Amino acid sequence: MPAISHVFTISYVAEKLGEDEEWLWELQIDMFAEDGCLRVYGIGEDGVPAFTDYGIECLKQTIAEERAAGRAPPSIQSTK
Repeated sequence: MPAISHVFTISYVAEKLGEDEEWLWELQIDMFAEDGCLRVYGIGEDGVPAFTDYGIECLKQTIAEERAAGRAPPSIQSTK
């Protein structure tokens, strides 16, 4: 497996996917480093979830499963 060269914060991923960030916070609780979900820490911060490219793909799969089960909020229109 190649080394991880970059990650995307949960805020970025929510915007990119057009999903509610709070909902993604709930979904990422069950994700681990093996799933491409990491925690990034800064000074004075509790840490925020960040995703590798693989993590975003895993998250998309989870979103699709939640939508199919009728447990998803409506998508959000991107502001970009």
